[in-house]
Amino acid sequence: MTRRTPAPPPAVPAVTNAEVAAVFDEIADLLEVEDANPFRIRAYRNASRTVSGLGRPLAELVAQGADLDALPGIGADLAGKIAEIVGTGRCALLERLRGELPPGITALLKVPGLGPKRVRALHHELGVHTVDDLAAAARAGRIRAIPGFGPKTEQAIVQALAAPAATAPRADTGRVSIALAEPIADALVAALAAVPGVERVVPAGSLRRRRDTVGDLDLLVTVRGRSGVMERFTTLPQVRQVLAKGRTRASVVLASGLQVDLRVVPAAEFGAALVYFTGSKAHNIALRRLAQARGLKINEYGVFRGEERVAGDTEASVYAAVGLPFIAPELREDRGEIEAAQAARLPKLVELADLRGDLHVHTTDSDGRDTLEAMAAAAQARGFEYLAITDHSARLAVARGLDAKRLEAQIGRIDRLNERLRAQKARLVLLKGIEVDILADGRLDLPDEILQRLDLVVGALHSRLNLPRDRQTDRVLRAMDARCFTILAHPTARLLGERGPVELDLPRVLRHARQRGCFVELNAQPQRLDLDDTACRLAKDEGVLVAIDSDAHATADFDTLRHGVGQARRGWLEASDVLNTRPLAQLRPLLARTMR
Repeated sequence: MTRRTPAPPPAVPAVTNAEVAAVFDEIADLLEVEDANPFRIRAYRNASRTVSGLGRPLAELVAQGADLDALPGIGADLAGKIAEIVGTGRCALLERLRGELPPGITALLKVPGLGPKRVRALHHELGVHTVDDLAAAARAGRIRAIPGFGPKTEQAIVQALAAPAATAPRADTGRVSIALAEPIADALVAALAAVPGVERVVPAGSLRRRRDTVGDLDLLVTVRGRSGVMERFTTLPQVRQVLAKGRTRASVVLASGLQVDLRVVPAAEFGAALVYFTGSKAHNIALRRLAQARGLKINEYGVFRGEERVAGDTEASVYAAVGLPFIAPELREDRGEIEAAQAARLPKLVELADLRGDLHVHTTDSDGRDTLEAMAAAAQARGFEYLAITDHSARLAVARGLDAKRLEAQIGRIDRLNERLRAQKARLVLLKGIEVDILADGRLDLPDEILQRLDLVVGALHSRLNLPRDRQTDRVLRAMDARCFTILAHPTARLLGERGPVELDLPRVLRHARQRGCFVELNAQPQRLDLDDTACRLAKDEGVLVAIDSDAHATADFDTLRHGVGQARRGWLEASDVLNTRPLAQLRPLLARTMR
């Protein structure tokens, strides 16, 4: 009998010298943003140059056991990191640095003309920590006032942000954040609605279903008589390329890189077309099966019995034709919504107006861009009943986090502001909180003595995001068991388009949250939207209340709550499933039981 030699395991693609150099360059950039020791920064810059100019592949040297610290500018520490990168394709230091920075800082480093020194200056002087923040500061003319910038630099930033690369869909996913897609769609709707003869313009597709990312845009139009809507659409200034143009359909690519399809449909077919082009594909297939069982045919033109159209002018008529009530667009993913509709068990989805307040916001006391007083005034203007001030704790140094002494001073300021609000008979009450870092071993970044003086504690992962699943899960569970722990912020720490979710046993975390009596957050920042829709439904099924929070760093950030509500609706959440739909009198005991 011939003995077969086992096949070797598939080879791991070798990490190139250029990839190692890129890791060292990014580490140097992030260290510079953090204003780290300049000698340490220079060491990584020099190591990048050494690696880039090396005549032999590092992977080959590592495989041969070569003495890497004999290379120019490469000591024992850097040699160890080279071995780590070559061996695993990852670098723990780089991942830690990415986790320590506020969301969006790494994206700023990719904007043409912005190096780490300028990113640091923009962050500290203007509170800029996302590309959207940068664009707003440039439009407002605030960048030119920073020493070393000036009008020309500000204009160069404006031009860089206007270039297609600044907003183009990412090559790896082909999708953009809903926060980028939505204003583009709004501008198109406004432009087309102004065309004579146009009756209505409605976005469809994944944007209407409120998915966290959007691949392209679908617009449906109805018109009276003849209309120049197609000509207007294909000649809009933001159109870069016309892919197709006909009497009832056109397709273009915008300067941003997004593809947009426009369809003109008769009023009698509008509802059917809106159902069809809203999707999802799986939901539409389920509807077709129901129609077939009733001897009907359903498509984008209507619902038909033989040649006769029996429904289609409205979406409600389409659903009624197959024996269903109207199903909200956010639910149309074939995840049980058909069965729930048949059983009259569709959820009454949460709405933005249901939110009574916000339980996670920042001020200039850490990395926010507006003062405590300004944030309170903006919350009051929005009709909030309460607002929790939750600046970062000291561990997040780049965000100028609060130590116990500074937090104690902030507590006093909040108390005094609450007194003034009461004297004014204002409805708003400020709650005292903190976004405290969960340390690597699960301890919290501040002692119980100061945390017990607060109304709530928001715990968050910002570092060591690369821990294995069991260790990361145990870390979170230990944090939840702290004497003072109210809400797990952005539980998976994902950043859409930049960083995937941490390895976490989320069902176990949610079960523990229910047992502990604490809560989880749906962070409404568009680059987070964390929890995602499926995790929201898990929380609902587990009986864990979800806090829809803005994580606002400026007064304008309260607008992001609508994205959080959209995500919550996709997760089947009703007002009763959301923590901050409660009036303050009902909220206080829920918070108090988490502060033992």
